[in-house]
Amino acid sequence: MRREMGELFGIAFDRPPVPRRPGGFSPAVDVYYADGPPRAVVRADLAGIDPDDLDVAIEGRALVLTGARRPEEGEGRVYQQVEIEHGPFRRVIPLGVEVDADAARASYLDGVLVVELPIRGAAPPRTVPIESGEGA
Repeated sequence: MRREMGELFGIAFDRPPVPRRPGGFSPAVDVYYADGPPRAVVRADLAGIDPDDLDVAIEGRALVLTGARRPEEGEGRVYQQVEIEHGPFRRVIPLGVEVDADAARASYLDGVLVVELPIRGAAPPRTVPIESGEGA
């Protein structure tokens, strides 16, 4: 049976392996700013990662995500292609504003981590009257 499997997937074994980063991988993130209340929002694509394997930290004006994606265990598998990156990661996301770390919230659903960071000292917008005349 081993010979038959080798023949069936022989072409796959002749391909060069997909290059891997030696230190793990870097998950994709989106960062945006929202009103009501003013906050920075970071969305990270972490599909296949157990939330217990994630750490979220705020260091000054940066959000730091660390964790690991573990490979699926399974005997008797013969892979044709392996593209899902595994291993540890550490992603530092710079923020363009000061945030209130004590009021930050994080949720994880369907492989997407969402971190909401209230902006520190954000005042509601106000109009500034323009004076006319000699006072300027």
